[in-house]
Amino acid sequence: MSRCAVIVTFASRILRGDEGMAGPATQATTLPAIRVPAGWTFAGLGAGLLLGLALQGRPALAPVAAVAGPIGTLWLRALQMTILPLVAALLFTGIVQTVAAARAGALARRTLTAFVLILLSGGAMAALTMPALLAAFPIPGTAAAALAGSTATSPTAPLPGIAEFLGQIVPANVIGSAAEGAMLPVIVFVALFALASTRLAEAPAAQLRLLFEGIAGAMMVVIGWVLRIAPLGVFALGFSVAAASGGAAVQALAHYIVLVVTVGAVVLLAAYAVAALAGRTGLFRFARAVLPAQAVAISTQSSLATLPAMLAVCRTLGVRQDSADFVLPLAVALFRATSPAMNVAVAIYAAALVGIAPTPQALIAGVAVSMLTTLGAPSLPGSISFVTSTGPIALAMGVPIEPLALLVAVEMIPDVMRTTGNVTMDVAVTAAVDRRGYRAL
Repeated sequence: MSRCAVIVTFASRILRGDEGMAGPATQATTLPAIRVPAGWTFAGLGAGLLLGLALQGRPALAPVAAVAGPIGTLWLRALQMTILPLVAALLFTGIVQTVAAARAGALARRTLTAFVLILLSGGAMAALTMPALLAAFPIPGTAAAALAGSTATSPTAPLPGIAEFLGQIVPANVIGSAAEGAMLPVIVFVALFALASTRLAEAPAAQLRLLFEGIAGAMMVVIGWVLRIAPLGVFALGFSVAAASGGAAVQALAHYIVLVVTVGAVVLLAAYAVAALAGRTGLFRFARAVLPAQAVAISTQSSLATLPAMLAVCRTLGVRQDSADFVLPLAVALFRATSPAMNVAVAIYAAALVGIAPTPQALIAGVAVSMLTTLGAPSLPGSISFVTSTGPIALAMGVPIEPLALLVAVEMIPDVMRTTGNVTMDVAVTAAVDRRGYRAL
């Protein structure tokens, strides 16, 4: 099959949502459909906060807290148990798909190079920007203690020095590292294992792909079950937080949303710069053209659902059809421009909640893990993939993941920025890659 035919088939299949296809979009189209009650989860958090505020200082507080505490803890542990197997499976399939895409030709290599540069830049930006934002606008003190303390189930390990950090990157025993919750060496091992699998003959390589795709699919079903009862879990956690800290808990959650959305907005603005400077589209022309796709992104919170609108935007901008038909589906499958930036920001915020100032090596580990896990992140609403995307980053940085259980309840708000930024950058990168390819002709 010719390269042109491959591109057309690839684009048409992802637009139709066909299952069982091979290539970079497999993961986006073969994972099981999962419905998560994001609105109900947000409502559960609100109800828990209101009840906790109402019962502060009242005799009924103690018996209600005695029930809410164990419920919140059980839900949190159910959420935690999905992280390692799901991240390993998604990372394996993501790396295999990236390698397969890189073999598609010069256009694919230019596209993947642009993806990597933007993802790394976004993570590094967050590593520098989020601590500065927290220093300028600190978390309300009483709320920080409650958000961290109400969900804490294990003590925080001391952050390693540079020598110890480097020594932990390659695991002596990957099973032991996984048992200890050391995410960075596990991710390194899985990444190397995935790369090695691409050097095998087609038959064993295909069997490994199917195995990990099956693990990812099954774990997505499990996390779907866990998140179906998220309204109850975050209700219990929200009640505990509000009972301990009062109205400061609401301030802290609003503070978190503003800071994380601010980091995502930087990536969104960078998309306009990429389009204007690298894509040579003209700033105002690009801004007008991309508005319909942004509207779809805001309403659906799904890059995959916005793909037809993005293709229409590229036609408006004069991007060659060959470029748009290849780059945009690949971006939907592998490239989420806001993920490293916003996920690193979340991990840094979680560190601030428990009083940790991440070291430079911890920040470097967080940025590296954020880029790798982005390759395997499913193209689904952020409330589904929030913990599995941010949890590995936090663990790699030595930060407890327990506070993430409450933050997932408000993820539906930052997720609007995530999707809008991703869609805008997808179109901008497509224009830039097309312009570079045109100049190379």
